[in-house]
Amino acid sequence: MYNAFFDYLKKYSSKPLSGEDKAMIRRNFTPLRLKRKEYFLQAGDICMDYGFIVKGSMRMYSVDDKGVEHVVRLGLEEWWMGDRESFFNRTPSRYHIDALEPCELLIVKREGDAELISNIPAYTEMEMKLYQAAEMAINRRLTSALTGNAGKRYTDLMERYPAFAVRFPQHIIASYLGINKDTLSRVIRSNKLT
Repeated sequence: MYNAFFDYLKKYSSKPLSGEDKAMIRRNFTPLRLKRKEYFLQAGDICMDYGFIVKGSMRMYSVDDKGVEHVVRLGLEEWWMGDRESFFNRTPSRYHIDALEPCELLIVKREGDAELISNIPAYTEMEMKLYQAAEMAINRRLTSALTGNAGKRYTDLMERYPAFAVRFPQHIIASYLGINKDTLSRVIRSNKLT
């Protein structure tokens, strides 16, 4: 599992990892396995760990007063999962996070993350690049939600993340896009005809 993370760091950092760096990462990250539908976090709990997905898929979602789920984030291999606000501020989360497939993760606590940022330049560089990428992705998603119709939102999502169509059920993708599953079915049918 750790080798997958070391390979991931190489993609996001020009700085090499020393043997000491790798040992510190191993000390601060703990392997975790989740079964399908098992929770990583439940609303109301404090997010004590942040997870790097080595294998599997996950979703982060809220549930409204009517019991409707609203997916705010999806994750696959080499993606991170957790509620950052709860993780850093130690406040109760508004979100549930669960495994959509059996998952293998490497999880880190807030103090471990801080130690790695302070001591490993490759980790610091990776974190900085991820924050930048996350902000850009959030802005794209928000713009798409505010200005795009259902068809455009779906097309944009599939262009950026084609694996989503294979890995996530349609009702999960529909929730992520903020549309109902019947609308998504019509969009997919019309895309197949063109």
